[in-house]
Amino acid sequence: MPLSLAFSSNAYLDVPVEQAIRRIASFGYSGIELLADVPHAWPAGLLGVQKDSIRRALAESGLTISNINAFMMNAIADPRQPYWHPGWTDPDRHYRAIRREHTKRALRLAAELGAKTISTEPGGEVAEGQTYAQATDIFYDEIMPVLDVAAEVGVTLLIEPEPGLLIEKFGQYLEFAERVNHPALGLNFDIGHAYCVSEDPAEWVPIMKPHTKHYHFEDIAATRVHHHLVPGDGAIDFDGVFRAIAEHTPDIWVTVELYPNRAKPDEAAKAAREYLQASAGRAGVAIG
Repeated sequence: MPLSLAFSSNAYLDVPVEQAIRRIASFGYSGIELLADVPHAWPAGLLGVQKDSIRRALAESGLTISNINAFMMNAIADPRQPYWHPGWTDPDRHYRAIRREHTKRALRLAAELGAKTISTEPGGEVAEGQTYAQATDIFYDEIMPVLDVAAEVGVTLLIEPEPGLLIEKFGQYLEFAERVNHPALGLNFDIGHAYCVSEDPAEWVPIMKPHTKHYHFEDIAATRVHHHLVPGDGAIDFDGVFRAIAEHTPDIWVTVELYPNRAKPDEAAKAAREYLQASAGRAGVAIG
């Protein structure tokens, strides 16, 4: 069986989601990561007719939803960083409640659309005056009732470690996951984020196998600065990553996430797939 390759709709923020679905399918991808945000599928304002339109576009294109991205919250447009805020660990309990309730809605949307997973931020930024332990306690208290919703609707909630946020490294994820101890919790393994914090993605694939439910692919420069690049434009060893995934987690979706390429998403999607096809070929791995 070939590895299943998807592309994230968050590179297509300037077009309707139905158009993004058609364009992603045209480049040979098998799946799409659906953005649970404006302008694609913001759960709080998504009408039934819009959900039907998404289902119809998916059916016509032959794409499967690889994951629903509930990390980004452009709809709130916090000037500090529109993707990350409101965060799970914001000191204002009313503000962080927006993140909590959005995640519940995204879980229910995933169930309606037949998606198996959604991804979220790994806690927010540790605020001034907060300790790491205090922020972790807040994250725990906020996410536990959301995980109960995930279990209720049959969707897995994936934490995505992110440079600069509460959980950056896999060891931190493992510590938090052990504390949470909930069957609806999983890991969104972003290979670029791992590279940014000096953790070799290929080495961590087998270690994180019990937790990983979805992958994000993008390239990162040799400086390890967190900026998503088209695969092949950075320093990540994709051949090694493909070999590791094919050996240990061959049945898990791989989604290419290139939101910085909003100005030319078609070019990025096409170039990424061409490079990854060649890389997988060198690794002796088939991708679909």
